Amino acid sequence: MAKELGVGIIGCGNISITYLALAPLFKGIKMLACADLNPEAAQLRAKEYGVKAQTIDELLANDELEVIVNLTIPDAHFRVSKAILEAGKHVYSEKPLVLSLEEGEELRRIAKDKGLAIGCAPDTFLGGAHQLARKYVDEGGVGRITSGTCHVMSPGMEMWHPNPGFFFLKGGGPILDLGPYYVANLINLIGPVKRVAALTSMANPTRTVTSQPLAGTVLPVETPTNIHALLEFANGATITMSASWDVWSHRHANMELYGTEGSLYVPDPNFFGGLVEASGRDKDIKPLPVWDHPFSKANQEHPSGPRANYRTAGLADMAMALIEKRDPRCSLDRSLHGIDVLTSILKSGEEGRFVDMTTTCTQPEPLGIDEALALLR
Repeated sequence: MAKELGVGIIGCGNISITYLALAPLFKGIKMLACADLNPEAAQLRAKEYGVKAQTIDELLANDELEVIVNLTIPDAHFRVSKAILEAGKHVYSEKPLVLSLEEGEELRRIAKDKGLAIGCAPDTFLGGAHQLARKYVDEGGVGRITSGTCHVMSPGMEMWHPNPGFFFLKGGGPILDLGPYYVANLINLIGPVKRVAALTSMANPTRTVTSQPLAGTVLPVETPTNIHALLEFANGATITMSASWDVWSHRHANMELYGTEGSLYVPDPNFFGGLVEASGRDKDIKPLPVWDHPFSKANQEHPSGPRANYRTAGLADMAMALIEKRDPRCSLDRSLHGIDVLTSILKSGEEGRFVDMTTTCTQPEPLGIDEALALLR
């Protein structure tokens, strides 16, 4: 197999900018083309990033492309990924992979029949902060993890996103939009989930957009916007997770893990960097020694300050895994297990009972300094 795979993108919305801008950092991939239902959107991205604008049918038939990245809205993920597989291309999807376990199993069947790979974001757990946390856990820094908490809460998306409607429809909501970052990092740090339970609700049946250009538009809310879940892991750990777009302010930490020998404080799994802290039995909370992980280094300026952003690392790792014939870290098994966890949380909220997982997975291989450097050009 070639040492570099041609990549195309379907879906030229906001997130496509991130993929097109960051892909040149990585080995194994070369962005060549993009497509969108709106031809003008594809033409704009093509002009900005020096790739070819095509129709979706043209892109699916493009022999230069071996991997196609699915950046469509969540409700379209299954049918677009299915079309990509049926065209004989590997798939890398934005999260969530699909909206039901049944859809995911159908994609798995097609991929297996055709000898193709499926990968899926999020890849932020590959960031230097989360890999430092992984290293500390693997070395026994907190002993055996027994419990923990996760919180991702805000007032919502309609205050900043230019087109926030889909966030409040089926496939949206905080558990399927932001939950994947948290569940992927918990799988990275602890392993697979055994069963879940949840209480779910919504504060309001509609939301009014305050961001431009749709300010004043009233949106229907068709999915829970306030979720409180309990996750029991295969290793016995129990984690509480709150995901809400009905909270104006709070003082909860993003992620805390408690072990038999101490506690670990993990930064926001939505980002690659951040401060990792820990304590032992002495209860003295201190930052872990900083390590020179390439995916911890700030490479972008944001209003809140410099930030490390290496999204596309998961895509590059999948490409290199195909080239090197190894297991990709953002693999189908882990992504599908994440979907099992997230959709089971919603199911539990609807039915008022614990829901057992029907899938499992292994922890991804760690991505240390040398492994991360090997992904970069």
